[in-house]
Amino acid sequence: MRPSVRGVLLDDDERLVIFRRTVPGREVYWSVPGGHVEPGDATLEHTLHRELLEELGATVSSVTPLTTVSYPWQGGVKTQHVYGCRLLSMDPALRHGPEFEDPARGVYEVERVPLREAEITSRHLIPEAVADYLSAHITALPRLIAGSR
Repeated sequence: MRPSVRGVLLDDDERLVIFRRTVPGREVYWSVPGGHVEPGDATLEHTLHRELLEELGATVSSVTPLTTVSYPWQGGVKTQHVYGCRLLSMDPALRHGPEFEDPARGVYEVERVPLREAEITSRHLIPEAVADYLSAHITALPRLIAGSR
């Protein structure tokens, strides 16, 4: 099973950038941006930058490894490498990829939420292992991410 990366992005106002996902036939859920490592990706960090550009039209700095989580998924074990980073720019016009070309994939709405545990626990944020990490560390994120103020 291919590993994935997730980007825990903080904007200039110390808010967490997440997606509200509306997918036909599923309950609404939230997630942090990211995706699978592709064969052309040189490193996990390269995957992160590629995914953030595709999903948000975003560029980031201060990329900092935060944690790696693994959990059972579709008969195997899914591994996600979670990075913290600072949002430099975001242009929705640059978003691209199958998520935005196929209406069956649903809608990716960008939300920015304050760094409070209740902002995580009050939402159905998936994967659960990432949600657990965020709820336990949400107020510490500015200190954990290199280059934070």
